[in-house]
Amino acid sequence: MEHFLALDIGGTKFGSGVVSEKGDVISYCVAPTPKLGSDAELWQVAKALMHQAVRESKPYSISAVGIGCGGPMDLESGCVSPLNIPGWRDFPLRALTEQEFGVDVHLDNDGKALTLGEGLFGKARATSNFLAMVVSTGVGGGIVIDGRLLNGRLGNAGHVGHVNVEENGNLCHCGARGCLEAQASGTAISEYYGMDPRRATESVKVRCGTYVGRGVASVASLLDLDLVVVGGSVALGFGQVFFDAAQRELSERARLSFSSQAQIVPVELGEHGPIIGAAAVALSRRRGLF
Repeated sequence: MEHFLALDIGGTKFGSGVVSEKGDVISYCVAPTPKLGSDAELWQVAKALMHQAVRESKPYSISAVGIGCGGPMDLESGCVSPLNIPGWRDFPLRALTEQEFGVDVHLDNDGKALTLGEGLFGKARATSNFLAMVVSTGVGGGIVIDGRLLNGRLGNAGHVGHVNVEENGNLCHCGARGCLEAQASGTAISEYYGMDPRRATESVKVRCGTYVGRGVASVASLLDLDLVVVGGSVALGFGQVFFDAAQRELSERARLSFSSQAQIVPVELGEHGPIIGAAAVALSRRRGLF
């Protein structure tokens, strides 16, 4: 049985672990994302976590590395420029990881990684058409159509966090106004609502869920989808209040015959979803899945 070293790069934390080809998490460790770290400091944190995950998974050996990272990125070059991590711009994450561990490294957007994890091991494993989303520090996603993960020109397809949901809304870190990420992410809650997302009021939870449902309605009608699986610390932390608000807005705005039954549901993989998703990036590329 193959085992994969997985790395999840997020705006709040870095996570690493070793995951089996069946989706079992053998080891798992996390560290806070250095807020103003240089490219070298950020890499040292990521590298140390990966080595710790390998040590804690003995006696298993790793076949490959899978990485899920916030975007944008260029999949061909393996360079990443995550909006929520200003220390990395065109950072050669794939090449450095290959040099460090001497095995193949497979990289993708963290939202697309979660999509692969849910498609292989989670809520969406019985369907060939779905959207998966992360609502956390930022908002990301991935789209599967006819059993294939959409990549786009540079590998950035699925950036649902930059669907516009509010005319003249909050200023997003991408430079536009009214993006879903600028209205419903953990960063938006801190910057514009003035509160720690972990202490959000019910009205803020409803507002964020409503924005997510609004963005999802456009995607569901555009791409003929009826299943949306949502994870991330904000969505899962807000719980049923968030999901009920998202479903109400989706049902109100997606009214075509093929999108009117679309459902928003929580991810099945829970808090380990991002790390299983990162491993699924490597597994899917090696096996020709999705």
